[in-house]
Amino acid sequence: MRYRKVRLDAIGYELGPVVVSSAEIEERLAPAYASLHIPSGQLESLTGIVERRWWEEGAPLSKGAAAAAKKALARAGVEPEAIGSLIYAGVCREQFEPATACAVASEIGVRDNALIYDLSNACLGVLNGILETANRIELGQIRAGLVVSCESSREINEIAIEKLLSSRNMDLFKTSLATFTGGSGAVAVVLSDGSFGARGRSLRGGVSLAAPEHHRLCTWGLSKGAGGRDMHREFMATDSVSVLEHGVSLGIRTWDAFLNKLEWSASAVDRVICHQVGSGHKDAILKTLGVSEEKDFSTYSFLGNIGTVSLPMTAALAEERGFLREGDRVGFLGIGSGLNCMMLGWEW
Repeated sequence: MRYRKVRLDAIGYELGPVVVSSAEIEERLAPAYASLHIPSGQLESLTGIVERRWWEEGAPLSKGAAAAAKKALARAGVEPEAIGSLIYAGVCREQFEPATACAVASEIGVRDNALIYDLSNACLGVLNGILETANRIELGQIRAGLVVSCESSREINEIAIEKLLSSRNMDLFKTSLATFTGGSGAVAVVLSDGSFGARGRSLRGGVSLAAPEHHRLCTWGLSKGAGGRDMHREFMATDSVSVLEHGVSLGIRTWDAFLNKLEWSASAVDRVICHQVGSGHKDAILKTLGVSEEKDFSTYSFLGNIGTVSLPMTAALAEERGFLREGDRVGFLGIGSGLNCMMLGWEW
């Protein structure tokens, strides 16, 4: 995939207002920790995550996404009427139907001929949404598009804490570890053909590779109760060790294909923004790809893993703090359950 016309005009984001430390989660898990002989501090030690954000209880996902969208549109100087497509790309959605994108569009004033729909691909959703929008811009179908997402980890964390306190099972602790890293937030990305005055942040291309044979390593969904008669309940289970092992392997293949597609050398990549899983994933992927830590900007230690929101929000923070500078060659390196890996190259 190569692009000539696509610009990233702005990224808007909204942080969950409730700060939850790893120590607080472990305090709630203290009885289970005692039964399993797990020393306190393991959550932070294993993941590098000190704290994360949650939404207030019952906060609508569409409201968070709309708040981020309004910020992005204001920064880009693009009116809602100019948006040709609006994609909601979160893992979390308000209901099976209609599309959560419809509620966001109604809130911010996107209507008429705009394409409005949801897209789902685990933690790669926003990157997939960027590609969908970029293709329409490159083909001349639209002038501008909006990709939004809002993720909430509060509910699944509450369920995981309750289950571990009830079962006090070491295998359950291991498969719940990734759940406890989850954060909450919203993001919106405005893309255009450059006709709204955007400078820089040109999308040069990208690649996507898959290893679907590993699709059972990380699952989040609904399960039936005993005998299938009870109400469906949310669950999440992650084989973190295998996800890391196979994810890094897929990442190597994707990185090689990415550099080849863009005709870049590894040394020519000035900055990278990765999906924010945790310290183990970051250290492994940077070392394996031969990318120095000085080129990476991370937020997982204070925001946790916000799924689809993590990478674009981290990019926005990196730009705000002067880490991403005009003229930089920037790689967005994303991975999601499935397994799927996508890398996009930008000239900032």
